[in-house]
Amino acid sequence: MTEFFYRLTPDWVLHAVETGGFLPTGHCTALNSLENRVYDLRLEDGSHVVAKFYRPGRWSLEAIREEHQFLFDLREAEIPVCAPLKFSDGSSVKEVEGIYYALWPRTGGRAPEELNDGQLEVLGRLVARIHNVGEGAEAPARRVLTGESIGLMALDLLEDNGFLPPACANRFAEVVEEVAEIYDERSDQVPYLRIHGDCHMGNLLQGTEGWFFLDFDDFLTGPAVHDVWMLLPGQDFESKRQRSVFIEAYRQFRGFENSWFGLVEPLRALRFVFYAGWIAKRWEDPAFSRAFPHFGTDQYWETETRDLELQLERIRSEEGEFARLDP
Repeated sequence: MTEFFYRLTPDWVLHAVETGGFLPTGHCTALNSLENRVYDLRLEDGSHVVAKFYRPGRWSLEAIREEHQFLFDLREAEIPVCAPLKFSDGSSVKEVEGIYYALWPRTGGRAPEELNDGQLEVLGRLVARIHNVGEGAEAPARRVLTGESIGLMALDLLEDNGFLPPACANRFAEVVEEVAEIYDERSDQVPYLRIHGDCHMGNLLQGTEGWFFLDFDDFLTGPAVHDVWMLLPGQDFESKRQRSVFIEAYRQFRGFENSWFGLVEPLRALRFVFYAGWIAKRWEDPAFSRAFPHFGTDQYWETETRDLELQLERIRSEEGEFARLDP
């Protein structure tokens, strides 16, 4: 199944689309995607669809259906998201050779390079509305954002498969364990709900019809602030000012406690670890070794370890005051 995923050919892609009741012309272009295999196809009526073949073993069928249902819920609430198309039998996900796939409308627009205050206000209101819909149902098959799920599990994978060199393995592990503990303590009383989970500017498009939120592949149950800091990740004064503008607009539709910003720096540190684990888990995929040629070198891990240690120092400096943090 995994080998078939690596060797997925245009013929199989066209066959899968036809099986779902669509009529492709034969035009099939691979799009940039490391996690999944994604293709642009032209149909007989002149329209285009995007076919996404999910990486085997990553999500269960129920988890993919929960992703799609969240998108359908958001579209029903008139929030601009790119929701999957329905196949001729009414389903939104099918399977070929053990690989799940779905079709999506092609959405035009450009990812923003920076945001002005007016755009921040629009996006603040939109993200609040996404979160209002998110709290309306649960997603039991999806990941819950905890210190274990995005930190300790990645650490275990790195240790068990020998990715961490002896020179920094203990230092790396000690930092991850402490950050995970701090995150769990700080998030203990914070509400959790369905969120985008990977809400960075690369997953935003602005076109003639306005904004579109893309790629809910990593959607999970977690704190609202995770989507906020991913969209506005900077740590300087201007970034904090932008975050204030965003949150002021967000609060027009939904409450947001300043104390939740105490999760941002632990989440940032855990993101480092999760990302390294994500690469390591897929290292046998030839696309990953080409995309990350320095991954796994001693210099790579020394840099990662030092960055984590510095981030932990920043987190410790917040202790005792994170409940009073401003945006």
